Amino acid sequence: MNQNKQSFFTARNVAILAILVALVIVLQLFASAIPVFGVTLNFSLIPIVLAGIFFGALGGGFLGLISGLITFITCAVMGREPSTLFLFQASPVILTVMCIGKTTVAGFVAGLIYNVIVKKNKTVAVYTASILVAVLNTAIYMLGMVVMKTDVAAFLGTEASASVVFVTVFGIIWINLVLEIVVNVIFAPAIATVESVVEKKLKR
Repeated sequence: MNQNKQSFFTARNVAILAILVALVIVLQLFASAIPVFGVTLNFSLIPIVLAGIFFGALGGGFLGLISGLITFITCAVMGREPSTLFLFQASPVILTVMCIGKTTVAGFVAGLIYNVIVKKNKTVAVYTASILVAVLNTAIYMLGMVVMKTDVAAFLGTEASASVVFVTVFGIIWINLVLEIVVNVIFAPAIATVESVVEKKLKR
């Protein structure tokens, strides 16, 4: 969906963006709490992909920012996840940047890459953006865990060592990554359909 700067803030675009924001809030607060194999599924990445497809890098980044802020407020500030609350208290700046930055960067880059690939193949572009969001989200989270490895080890009640962080924490993170990719790939055809329907309506 190509939009120039003059026509971006139309009533339709604002309405679509508002719907995606509402969707990411609902999914982040409720659907992302579904436990599977000791981790939680993150369905909130789907509207981030849609925003990247509809509005490019800025749209994906904006939805990612909203998702990251909700995660930060609920998990770090309100303490929904004990591990995130602990890390926030131990390293507030690093945890804040990681928590908000991972989905923001993931959405921005996914939207950017989608706009490049869609010129050649729309289906490939949708699948690539869907997978890329999950990969970047997890990669930045992993980087944050490495930077905060001492605090992670303290939360686990062990000595700060790379082996503890990589084996205990990264094992769970990799399972989460695989599940997020599977979820996004399953929903990718639906995402492509929604994109096509919305694009046709906007051309009317």
